[in-house]
Amino acid sequence: LFLATLTYDTLRFEYEDFPETKEPVWILGRKYSVFTEKEEILLDVTSRLWFTYRKNFPAIGGTGPTSDTGWGCMLRCGQMIFAQALVCRHLGRDWRWIKGKRQMDNYFNVLNAFIDKKDSYYSIHQIAQMGVGEGKSIGQWYGPNTVAQVLKKLATFDTWSSLAVHIAMDNTVVMEEIRRLCQSNVPCAGAAACPALESDVLYNGCPEDMGLRERLTLWKPLVLLIPLRLGLTEINEAYIETLKHCFMMPQSLGVIGGKPNSAHYFIGYVGEELIYLDPHTTQPAVEPGDSGCLPDESFHCQHPPCRMSIAELDPSIAVGFFCNTEADFNDWCQQIKKLSLVRGALPMFELVERQPSHFSNPDVLNLTPDSSDADRLERFFDSEDEDFEILSL
Repeated sequence: LFLATLTYDTLRFEYEDFPETKEPVWILGRKYSVFTEKEEILLDVTSRLWFTYRKNFPAIGGTGPTSDTGWGCMLRCGQMIFAQALVCRHLGRDWRWIKGKRQMDNYFNVLNAFIDKKDSYYSIHQIAQMGVGEGKSIGQWYGPNTVAQVLKKLATFDTWSSLAVHIAMDNTVVMEEIRRLCQSNVPCAGAAACPALESDVLYNGCPEDMGLRERLTLWKPLVLLIPLRLGLTEINEAYIETLKHCFMMPQSLGVIGGKPNSAHYFIGYVGEELIYLDPHTTQPAVEPGDSGCLPDESFHCQHPPCRMSIAELDPSIAVGFFCNTEADFNDWCQQIKKLSLVRGALPMFELVERQPSHFSNPDVLNLTPDSSDADRLERFFDSEDEDFEILSL
């Protein structure tokens, strides 16, 4: 058995090879056998973009920290789940990184969006500074919901990717809201303002006589992030089967979460163990080489990934999915509906066609779609901010 022990930042990690098991290994919607596909598993894992703590990058905000060691782990996990969405968007789920092989330009465009400098779309600088608007000072620890809210805001500047980012709050995914969001870049005049009630006259909000090809391009690729609380202080066992199924869906972007104050990016599972990429390693910040090319080896985890028991997972997580087309989204909805029929699997969230009437109207709360009622959400989602008190009645 391959076993190596590395020591970083006074934390000890052991990297073990995959167990010899008949159980399938699931990585972001792909099913593998340890016996016949071990190389493919490791290649798939290595191909994910791996973001860790870094040191000696330009000071955040000009005078702030030059390293995120000790505080940036959830920000790095947010980068990883979002990088996976960009990889699916620009390179495809089948794309693989091979050491030493010349990669296509789109790969470097994706990687550059996360480099540790102020003008990268999703850099630690951008995430930390945008977080100030969510009530988090620079250097403060984030929960899964905060990082999701910040990434949603940053994605609006990324016109190259042109993503529709939806964060499903209150454990509810509203299909109508998502369709409206993903069809919002409708080219025909006034169509975006057409009420949903006229859908029998319009197709995706556009006149029937538009060419099929034009209609098919009206769907913005969707990144769906669902912050969840799966228990009070530890994960409720009833959710475990449902959580596993999330990694089986072809639309899976994985899960960000971990243990209190220690975040991981979960990309799959085998048996009763989650498979994850760990950001808790400090590497030097990367500068482009003389040729302008970015040395990229440190952005790929080249040892077997870490594993932990599902039962150890902190109940505060965010689950991610990517739907490149409307057909992908419709397929995802069908899978979620089927999942509610699986015995012993408690749904982690509800899928509904339209906003339930008992939801408070966002306008009444004076929340714009971009704001996140930070206090209420953080109290609910970030276990590190809340000591639950059981009141005796």
